[in-house]
Amino acid sequence: MCLLVVGCCLAQYQPNWESLDSRPLPDWYDDAKIGIFIHWGVFSVPSVGYGPYGNTGEWFWQYWKGFKNKNYVDFMNNNYPPGFTYADFAPLFKAELFDPDEWAELLQASGARYVVLTSKHAEGFTNWQSEVAWNWNSVDTGPHRDLVADLAAAVRGKTDVHFGLYHCLYEWFHPYYVQDKKNNFTTNDFPKTKAMPELYEIVKAYKPDLIFSDGDWEAPDTYWNSTNFLAWLYNESPVKDYVVVNDRWGMNCSCTHGGYYDCKDRYNPGSLQKHKWENAMTIDRESWGYRRNAALADYLSIEEILATLAMTVSTGGNMLMNVGPSADGRINPIFEERLRQMGQWLGVNGEAIYKTKPWVHQNDTRTPGIWYTTSKASPVVYVFFQTWPDQGELYLGAPATTQSTTVSLIGYPGNFTWDATNPTGINIYFPAIPYNKMPCLWGWIIKLENLAN
Repeated sequence: MCLLVVGCCLAQYQPNWESLDSRPLPDWYDDAKIGIFIHWGVFSVPSVGYGPYGNTGEWFWQYWKGFKNKNYVDFMNNNYPPGFTYADFAPLFKAELFDPDEWAELLQASGARYVVLTSKHAEGFTNWQSEVAWNWNSVDTGPHRDLVADLAAAVRGKTDVHFGLYHCLYEWFHPYYVQDKKNNFTTNDFPKTKAMPELYEIVKAYKPDLIFSDGDWEAPDTYWNSTNFLAWLYNESPVKDYVVVNDRWGMNCSCTHGGYYDCKDRYNPGSLQKHKWENAMTIDRESWGYRRNAALADYLSIEEILATLAMTVSTGGNMLMNVGPSADGRINPIFEERLRQMGQWLGVNGEAIYKTKPWVHQNDTRTPGIWYTTSKASPVVYVFFQTWPDQGELYLGAPATTQSTTVSLIGYPGNFTWDATNPTGINIYFPAIPYNKMPCLWGWIIKLENLAN
């Protein structure tokens, strides 16, 4: 009996970082490699953002009323009547064209293995009927529907995509947070009455597979009481066995404590990291929320997205790629095109991405633009390249070959001829492949088997 009790106690995570950081990351997350981020809220109504990088659409309220940025002030003065407040945007956030089944189909088609929906951004508006966000939520105003529940049901009912939620801890203009900040966070009325109750709500109601915390950088984790929440999450919550969290739980936590590390937006170190990490990035280079004033050049091309994916996965990260739906609930064509293109590419090359791990070499010092991964299940090495060899020959400096090494192009039948170089390296010779026989259009994967390394 004592042994059972001791064993049970040992299995409990304590509300301190040493204990919490010892929790193994659930395997599904590293295997997934690719997620889709969705930034959607009241900020989707004004849906404008101005450069340079950082002045983004989802921060509209802060840039207008907090920073008093001239671009945002002029936009409001030129387009809305005197006395118009940010709260007046909420009834215009109608989501009248939102079809969660259509979103779920697109998520499945993208090849992503998880999705992270905004439950609440720093504006404080919740996309569910929170008990602590009275009349400032998607059920009481605007769409008059539980957006989190609707998408969760569609994703779980029609796809194999993991469902996750983004939650911003702080709120720019909440009076309790403003007062706590004035008190140098020696008081914590805001987390006790607003931020933490919301987190417990979404976990109990929607059972997310992933929680992406944000808005942490102004106050320490002790102000937020983050460790107590995470201890409950790992020990007692309905998702304790499989939930994944990031590292944004206080100003002292980024890239240091938590589950996987986000470190900062668009984090992509380009080299192998010791801890599991994620590159949270956007298709719109400037913004997470939808921007009506975005130009075509502001959107990443599919070639840029795939290059980012290859670099991220090769160095041990996951890529969380953001789209910003419009206020009426549409994922606009430019985002849809990129998601379907990625899914088309993964339909051919997914074995080089999903359930892989970094190889002994991440990239090739002799040939630029090369990134490597290797299978978790077998000693197969995958080589991502994005420039088709003009002379039909590709040189790789990292692989060490054996007499039984085979070389193939994923999606194309047969093996390629090759010869070895010393002390390592391989010259690969490509046959003449007609355009209509190419396995994909934007990037290709060489498969190397039976290497010496």
